[in-house]
Order: sequence, then structure tokens, then C-alpha cells
Amino acid sequence: MKIRNYLLSFLLVISFFQLAQAQESDSTVITLNKIFSTNYFREGWFGPARWLEDGKHYTTLEPSKQIKGGRDIVVCDAATETRKIIVPAEKLIPRGEEKPLQIANYHWSPNKDLLLIFTNTARVWRQNTRGDYWVLNLKNWNLFKLGGDAEPSTLMFAKFSPDETRAAYVMKNNIYVEDLSTHKITKLTSDGSFTTINGTFDWVYEEELDLRDGFRWSPDGKSIAYWQLDASGIRDFLLIDDTDSLYSFVKPVQYPKAGTTNSACRIGVVSAEGGSTVWMKIPGDLRNNYIARMEWADNSDELIIQHLNRLQNKNEIMICNAKNGDVKTLFIDESKAWVDVMNDDLTWFNNGNEFLWLSERDGWRHIYIVSKNNGNLKLVSPGSYDIISIESVDKKNGWVYFIASPDNATQRYLYRINIDGIGKPERITPADEPGTHSYQISPNSEWAIHTYSSFDVPSTTDIVHLPDHKVYQTLVSNSELKEKIKNLKISPVEFFKVNIGGGVTLDGYCIKPYNFDPAKKYPVLFNVYGEPAAQTVLDRWMGRGWLWHEMLAQQGYIIMSIDNQGTPAPKGREWRQVVYKQIGILASKEQAAAVEELLKTRPYLDPNRVAVWGWSGGGSMTLNLLFRYPDIYKTGMSVAPVTNQRYYDTIYQERYMGLPQDDSVGYANGSPINFAQNLKGNLLIVHGSGDDNVHYQNTEALVNKLISLDKPFRMMVYPNRTHGIFEGKNTSLHLYSLLTRYLYEHEPAGPIN
Repeated sequence: MKIRNYLLSFLLVISFFQLAQAQESDSTVITLNKIFSTNYFREGWFGPARWLEDGKHYTTLEPSKQIKGGRDIVVCDAATETRKIIVPAEKLIPRGEEKPLQIANYHWSPNKDLLLIFTNTARVWRQNTRGDYWVLNLKNWNLFKLGGDAEPSTLMFAKFSPDETRAAYVMKNNIYVEDLSTHKITKLTSDGSFTTINGTFDWVYEEELDLRDGFRWSPDGKSIAYWQLDASGIRDFLLIDDTDSLYSFVKPVQYPKAGTTNSACRIGVVSAEGGSTVWMKIPGDLRNNYIARMEWADNSDELIIQHLNRLQNKNEIMICNAKNGDVKTLFIDESKAWVDVMNDDLTWFNNGNEFLWLSERDGWRHIYIVSKNNGNLKLVSPGSYDIISIESVDKKNGWVYFIASPDNATQRYLYRINIDGIGKPERITPADEPGTHSYQISPNSEWAIHTYSSFDVPSTTDIVHLPDHKVYQTLVSNSELKEKIKNLKISPVEFFKVNIGGGVTLDGYCIKPYNFDPAKKYPVLFNVYGEPAAQTVLDRWMGRGWLWHEMLAQQGYIIMSIDNQGTPAPKGREWRQVVYKQIGILASKEQAAAVEELLKTRPYLDPNRVAVWGWSGGGSMTLNLLFRYPDIYKTGMSVAPVTNQRYYDTIYQERYMGLPQDDSVGYANGSPINFAQNLKGNLLIVHGSGDDNVHYQNTEALVNKLISLDKPFRMMVYPNRTHGIFEGKNTSLHLYSLLTRYLYEHEPAGPIN
């Protein structure tokens, strides 16, 4: 009987892929090749764009009509659509070269006479933050490279001084200032090394606090404030490269695992002319606190920093004297669980005596006005709803623009409210435009580059006037892609709510086959994440992930996803923080409860064909569901999972679980590896051996555990691929083909009576 079943599964897989080959020319059908090997579903984009100070014009990049492969920089009028080339691609050809610089990003000097161009970039962990920087003088068209005889792709975060005479940058963990006229280079720090990091960050600060650029010019251009990390106490995690040379070699990554030693972190101020550094006298153990944000106050005498304790449940907002390093605490944000770091680039007003602040101190994420003199806070946005982000402040007319969605946690809209806190929030995004909206607002808050999409509608980018939201230009319509999507054999997505008891209702979505018959039973695949870092149930275009799910639906699967408590939905602090010290436990319990309820109320879901898949935290969730609820989930596909919470980094894991030294039982109970003995169903584990984020160690440990338990499973390792498993030719196609085959083999597609 088993041989017959295996043979049947094999024949079904073969027939599936034979059918897929025949469908390549059918415009109504989605195939793996169309998604991952071609530009068939390619989405257009816009930018990078920069608003000019007048608030009416912006600059952006456009393909050059004169230089093949080059791009011109144009200035555009928001109201009239008039465009003018201000930097033709021919001006971006270095002396002795034939081709123009390939612009990855660009920045203007304050008076717009100088252009800073970032090119020839290299990846540092998640983003390309190393590269070459060139300066173009628009007065005489002189183009020159910063860094003197520096090695290619070694400069980071270059930026002009306020007076436009110099540029500062980081190179090999030291900070430099270069005179733009004489090209004299001054080295401001000299102790930079693998373990002494000036002006940038170690792995964990970058990954978990989103910090990369680690220095700031003072407003008067006389000083530079910077972070310095001492990583000498961190153990190196050694990634093994087996494929890039004849003999294997190791790549050390400064990676503090939960409960281990962090980098020591401090803030210094140094003269832009060079000299000794004044260190801020920040209290406490430098290795057991974090400096999560730092910027100059609205003057050149003071810094304002956000100082987190190791447990990240107290954020002390401190004012530092840049001259002598003295520090005083202005006010404190605290929580019984954790405090999110969410205030970047503070907005100052009232002659630099007040600034805007986001805080969850009353249970909702609200906007406050903070007095720099005494730390008093005044509420600007009262009500039972969350501010997701502050987008702009119209100081002239007294408005704060922000993103929120009080009535639907799956969507995002633009609102505004009086800065004095009087009146109700006013929705600016039109009511007839559901979905997810983002805005890049001009300095005077009169115009915005507006991008929006919904679950099955690709993005549109346009220029809108504020606050009436009248569209003046469409920058990217994606009309061709939208027509392709409209032509597909797909059903509209269903957003739903599921009551799991105890007063808890969860959001979810459901994708059904286009030829769905409610009288039949279908296999169902749940896409999960469930951790505090992200939601899956969002009404926005998700590109290739959406297309793959729709491809499976065309083959006869129902695709579902559910957001449990603890995900970062705008539903209040308690919704998000109820998961504290229950990572892996509460979320999997709620996911399983939701599936049980759906199986009861939706008879077309086949309880014998329930599968689950996820990546990273979703890979961990997949394992937890398969191990903890083996009678519900029959098949799981786990990609790059954390199998033991002790293996993940300090900042993330301790934020949500506390220190493992204080709660070893909690860490053990939240780790799926400790429940592997319950595995009954089909398990596929996928990992990249070069994953610097969730180490391949996690999968190897689980594999050892499953072997010791004599549990069958399958495993795929992608050599030297990182956490995203995308490096190398056809890697994404291969990965999703693997997932598709495994699903089709163990949970055959299509309805049954």
C-alpha cells in the first residue's frame, strides 16, 4: 500500500510539472518560471527622489536619451509636470572612462551647488552601505572621487558639511573629513579595527536597532558626533565557506547570542579639524545598555540620545553637553515588557525648545510634544488608536501628518491632526482608496509622492496635493502589470476575522482557487510568521510571494494566513506585548486555535490536508505548529528557522523573552527543538549555510535531535546563501520549485468530494 501511495504521489508531481511547462504560454496561468526566471511580472518603481526646499519641486533619475545605460537627474514641478535635466548623464562620466557612473543613490548639498553620488556599492549584511562616493560641482562640472587612493567600495555614509566645504565619511571603521577644494583628508579617529568600530555598527546593532550610519555633523559644521563600539568582548560566530576556493575558510561575524556579552557602546564628539574626542558621560555599564538613537538637538551645543537598558523596558531620553560630556535625563519611557525604538529624526519647533515624540505610555502609540527644558509631555493625539509613524509637520499651519488605520489593522492611511491636540484626526487618504498607502511629503507639507497598492493590485505612484489629495501626476502606473494580473485565473482575496475565544479575534486572509466549489474539500496551506517583527495579513501588494500563493491556488490549494497577538498590528500596546516571555508558545497556540475554528466553520477545508510554511520566525512557527499540534498540521515547510532561542541574538531575543539566565525554562519552552519528539507529519527543512542572521547551526541542531529520535524528515541546504537564500543563478526558482514539489507530493492539490 505504501509503495502504491508513493508511486501515485510521484506520478502526480510529474504530471504537475508537465502541466506547468504546457502553461508557460497561457497568459491566464501563473508558473514558477514566470515568477522567478523572467521579468514577466516585473513591477515598475520610482526614484530615488529628493524634495527641494521650496516644497514645490523634486529631483529624480530618468533614463538618458543620449547616453546608453546612463541616467539623467531631472528637476520636476509638482503642479505642472514640467521637467528639466539639471545633470545630464554625460556629466557623470569620470575622466578617462567611457560610461557614466551608475547611481545607486544621491544627495544634494544645502545650496544645491554640489551633488554627492553613491556608486559601485557593496553589501554589508542586509544592505549595500559600502561603495564609492563622487562629488559633482554644478558650477564648473568638476567631477571627482572622495577618499583619495582608497580601495574601491570602502567608503560609507559620506555627507556634506553644512557649509558645503567638506565631506565626512567612514572607511574601515574610522571617520575622515575631506576638504572639497584641496582634497586634504583629515583622519578624525585612528583606533578603528575589527573590534573598535567608529561611525558605524556591529552586526546586532544594525540588524535589530536598524543602525548603520553612525555619525552626525553638528548644525554649525564644526564638530562631528559619533558612536563607538568596542566589540572585543563579543564571541565571533564562524561561518564556513566551502565553495569559493580550493580549501574552505571561515568568515567571522561579531554575533552576541542571547545572554552573552554585547559590544560596549559610547558617544563621542570630535572637532571636524581633528583632535581629541569628548566622550559623553553616559551612566551605567556600557555593555549592558544600548544607545539606540543619537542626534544633535536644534543647536550645536547639545546631543539628545535614547538610552535603553539591557532588558529594553526602559528608554531614558538624555540631553548631553557636547562640550564637556555632561548628561542629564530629560524623561523616561517604560513598559513591563519592552519599549519600541520608534523616534528617528526628531522634529523640533518653538525655537528648539520642543520636539515631537511617539510613546505608548498610555497603552496606545500617541504623539506627544516634549519640552526640552523640563521633559514635560503634552498629548497631541488622544484616542484609542495607534499612530504608526509621523510623516510630516506643517509648522506654518499647525498640522501633524501621520500614518494610521484605526478601523482596519491590515491597511495604512494618511491622517492629520492639529498640533495643539484640539479636534479629531482627519483622514487625508480618500475613503474610496482601500489598501496600503505611503507618502514622501515635501518640506512645506503641500505635496507628496504617494505610493499605494492593495492585496491583488500592484502599486501606483503619483504626485498629490495636500490636504485635498488631488492627483497632479502619475509617476508609475504599472498598467501593463495590472492588466496581466486582471487576466489571470484568480479569485478575489477574502479578508476575514476568526474568534478563538477568550475575547480574542484574529485577522486573516484566504485565497481560493478560481474554480472554487464550496461543496468539495480542498487542501489548505497556511503561511505563518507570528512574531513581533512583522504582520502577514496586510492589504498590500506582496509581489512574488503573492504570485506563488496564487499559483498554488490555481493548482487547487486554498491559501490562508493569520496574524496572532504579538504581531505589530496597530491594535494597542497590550495586543502587541501580551506575547512577552511567550515567544513560540502563545502565538502557536493561537494559530492552532484559529485553524481548529476554521475547520469547524468552513467545511470545504480538508482536515487531512493541512499544511504550513514560513521563513525565519515563520520557519520557527512552522516547527512549533508541527511539533506542538501534530494532529492538526500534516505537513510543514520550514525555511531558515530559529530552532533554539539561545542561538539567536541578544537584542531581539532578550527584548521579548528577557535574559536566559533569568528564565531558562521560558527559553526552553519557547524553542521548537524541545518538542521535536512529537513530530508525526511531513517535514521539510531549508537553510542557507552562509546565513549570518539565523545561523545554519539551528538546522544542524534540529537535524541531530530528529536523528536521535529516529524521526523522518527532508532537508535542503543552499551553500553559502544568506538568510534571504537568493544569491546565485536560479536560487529562488530552485527553492520555490522545491517547496512546490514537496507540497504537491505530501498534500496533493485539488478538491475531493
